[in-house]
Amino acid sequence: MATLTVLMLVGFLFWIDGGSGLEQEAPYRIHTLFSVECQNYFDWQTVGLMHSFKKAQQPGPITRLLSCTDEEKKNYRGMHLAPTLEVPSMSRHPKTGDWYPAINKPAGIVHWLKYSKDADDVDWVVILDADMIIRGPIIPWELGAEKGRPVAAYYGYLVGCDNILAKLHTKHPELCDKVGGLLAMHIDDLRALAPLWLSKTEEVREDRTHWGTNITGDIYGAGWISEMYGYSFGAAEAGLRHKISEDLMIYPGYIPRKGIEPILIHYGLPFSVGNWSFSKLDHHEDDIVYDCGRLFPEPPYPREVRLLASDLNKKRALFLNLECINTLNEGLLLQHAANGCPKPKWSRYLSFLKSKTFADLTRPKFLAPGSIETKEAANQGGNQEQAVDEPEKPHPKMHTIFSTECTRYFDWQTVGLVHSFHLSGQPGNITRLLSCTDEDLKQYAGHDLAPTHYVPSMSRHPLTGDWYPAINKPAAVLHWLNHADIDAEFIVILDADMILRGPITPWEFKAARGRPVSTPYDYLIGCDNELAKLHTRHPDACDKVGGVIIMHIDDLRKFAMLWLHKSEEVRADKAHYATNITGDIYASGWISEMYGYSFGAAELKLRHLINSEILIYPGYVPEPGVKYRVFHYGLDFKVGNWSFDKANWRDTDVVNKCWAKFPDPPDPLTLDRSNEDILQRDLLSIECGKTLNDALELHHKKRNCPDPHSLSTSKRDTGKEDSSSRKFGRFDGSNAVRSNPVPTKNSEETSPPVPKDGLFGSLRFWVVALWMISGLGFLAVMFMVFSGRKSKGSKSKTYRSRRR
Repeated sequence: MATLTVLMLVGFLFWIDGGSGLEQEAPYRIHTLFSVECQNYFDWQTVGLMHSFKKAQQPGPITRLLSCTDEEKKNYRGMHLAPTLEVPSMSRHPKTGDWYPAINKPAGIVHWLKYSKDADDVDWVVILDADMIIRGPIIPWELGAEKGRPVAAYYGYLVGCDNILAKLHTKHPELCDKVGGLLAMHIDDLRALAPLWLSKTEEVREDRTHWGTNITGDIYGAGWISEMYGYSFGAAEAGLRHKISEDLMIYPGYIPRKGIEPILIHYGLPFSVGNWSFSKLDHHEDDIVYDCGRLFPEPPYPREVRLLASDLNKKRALFLNLECINTLNEGLLLQHAANGCPKPKWSRYLSFLKSKTFADLTRPKFLAPGSIETKEAANQGGNQEQAVDEPEKPHPKMHTIFSTECTRYFDWQTVGLVHSFHLSGQPGNITRLLSCTDEDLKQYAGHDLAPTHYVPSMSRHPLTGDWYPAINKPAAVLHWLNHADIDAEFIVILDADMILRGPITPWEFKAARGRPVSTPYDYLIGCDNELAKLHTRHPDACDKVGGVIIMHIDDLRKFAMLWLHKSEEVRADKAHYATNITGDIYASGWISEMYGYSFGAAELKLRHLINSEILIYPGYVPEPGVKYRVFHYGLDFKVGNWSFDKANWRDTDVVNKCWAKFPDPPDPLTLDRSNEDILQRDLLSIECGKTLNDALELHHKKRNCPDPHSLSTSKRDTGKEDSSSRKFGRFDGSNAVRSNPVPTKNSEETSPPVPKDGLFGSLRFWVVALWMISGLGFLAVMFMVFSGRKSKGSKSKTYRSRRR
């Protein structure tokens, strides 16, 4: 009887639990997929995504589609990182030989549908990219997905849906949706779509004649986003119309809409918080998953970030940035433990990751009813398109250039600028215009520091013999225009001593043909006096600008020759070098090239849009709320006892000496916060100094410099170099400490003289002399000892020979 009662009770409980489970199971069968390759780069992304998957309480299983060649699999260490389906690699196309790893995503989906048993036991599929952090459950029907109506995030830059590209690659161009990132759809829709997704990707990839940025929106013009178009065109062929949302997914650095809580972070672009920044591309070969105890550089703490923005939504954006990197680091910490790593030493940051504060900040986010607005694709007519922030016309292609010479001074500036270019998200390519004499080029070691166009040096003018290196800038731009194959509509011209903090684009700053954009150089007072009247027919058109220039290529082609000629003309006008005429504090004609620019533009009546919010000099107080895009560290600046003046580093080789760097700026936490203006000024100065050092550190890593911790115990030569470095203000390879040379008026022309020690006044002499005396004494003693032993030894031998 008791047994029967227990069985009835178990049966009743099963009926209650199992019944409700059956009621919910069918619509709740969700499977999440993401595609990766056998690389360290994808392994740390996998760790982050898998950790966030569990933390966000995403329902259903998840599968990693792992595309590897047989050769890659032999050395692959990450099979344990996620539930995995191995997929044959199509990175190198088996038929065309084209190298295009992105095709593995649709190829992996097709393979999963064909060979995985999970595909037969699922109703809804969520497809993500590896470089994502899930913040809350992604449940398709709660997002509004229906059979035949998938939900996706908006990818407005897929302009090929509006032009000839769609007409060429789908019979239904009117059904082409600009979507990607997050995809949530019914399994039946995926079965219909997947083979089309793959075939259309191959088709677009092979259509090289239509890879241009103005057709695809791909800023590289290299067909890299063919897979995204493969998806959109394949969906159009299958008759799928998407419910499109701009609120489900967010890129770190972007500001969420008021009242919206994104449930997915896509860290595909660089992002920053104060002077801290992160870019996934900086960690392409990073084996951080297998390097016990190592995490990504810790970001600021929440209480520090609250001081960085007063606007609530901007503050939310900063917290999303923190959440992204901290979730990645938390995942790495747990993965290291799973790998069997020893328990890491306590630190403030580890304590924070385990704190209730962090747990509260990263609790799963659940969608509130009606919080997600979707764009109904079926009703996207002309009026609907006008509501989209993305411009209907594709963004023009850009190219960034800067001018340097074959010197150490420009090499470290190049390292800093190119590093910041990649961090900033600046569209297009960058080219260094390198002006060198033939003799300089023979000795030059910095060819690999940047994509380079080589230019004959005009530092010594070939006609006048005048020594004026600044003229290389207009001369190099003219040479580049005449000798390079330039496929860009707008050119951004920078100086080498700049750090990019964000993109500088013609569409944001309203540059147009006949209307360049630049930054104010108010000290060019020659635009207001007789200098302009002497050197241009249109002094009223003279703009006091420089630093950052955004100009249409057609304008630049007309203007470049005038820029060079006017620079030569002003430089030759020594009668008007005076400070009260030019504003040049040295009254030496040093800023002739700047006037050459302004006067050349005036000749063509090119009037500039002058924007004071693009550029700031470190050490200047920023305007509240302005997000400056460029640091121009042309002047010395300081924070407390720390200071930086580029002129003091003219002859120091920080590029070719392993681990050499500039003195580290102060920790932002040590700053006085009583004055907001001073605080913001100092934070920017610290950011500039830190970015330069970060650039150098990454440069040394790429050069495969040895572990800096092993240098202190390596060779005796290192010790000699250390003492020399400390004494003369040069770098040592281990800690790169530099003495502070006193700035002099001619610091730009010469380096500080090296002091010469007197022979008997040198401490080194007495140390060496003492060492030699000690050595001679030691040798004398040893000689006496061995002599004594020798005589004893000879007697012994005689005795033994007699006995024998």
